[in-house]
Amino acid sequence: QLTGRWYSIGLASNSDWFKEKRPLMKMCTTIISSTAEGNLEVSSTYPKYGGWGVLGVGAGASPAAVLPRGDQCVTRNSLYTKTEQPGRFSYTSPRWGSKHSIHVVETNYEEYALVATQISKSSGSSTMVLLYSRTKELSPERLEMFTRFSREQGLTDDEILILPQTGEAGSTGR
Repeated sequence: QLTGRWYSIGLASNSDWFKEKRPLMKMCTTIISSTAEGNLEVSSTYPKYGGWGVLGVGAGASPAAVLPRGDQCVTRNSLYTKTEQPGRFSYTSPRWGSKHSIHVVETNYEEYALVATQISKSSGSSTMVLLYSRTKELSPERLEMFTRFSREQGLTDDEILILPQTGEAGSTGR
């Protein structure tokens, strides 16, 4: 039951956009719902910086500007298609044409979810690891698990980030 509200607590990636946007990145809110076919609708809301939203789970999806409480935010909606393997989904970015292979690595559904994504596009491939939480804070043990797993995927400490909290982005009382 991955459905419901999640906060992105940690993000790790070796992609160019991550290196470029890393200093600006903050926690985002993600709402996951399931379709009748067993696919996942993923809607991530996060602060917008200088005309560019920081890419979260729905990297490359078409943004729709949202302005909650005067803060400028971006919401990206993505449809993750289930595969034959449980806990694995696929997604193709309509904006960038990149193909995403998404794997729910570990979750207890009530507290945290660790998600790894392999992204392939014409210019090469990259790895992204996300740590989600039902609350805006997680135990040091969960943060360490995220860091350790990210390193096991070949990511360096410079490519691993515990995201700072954003304030009101995405908290419009839905």
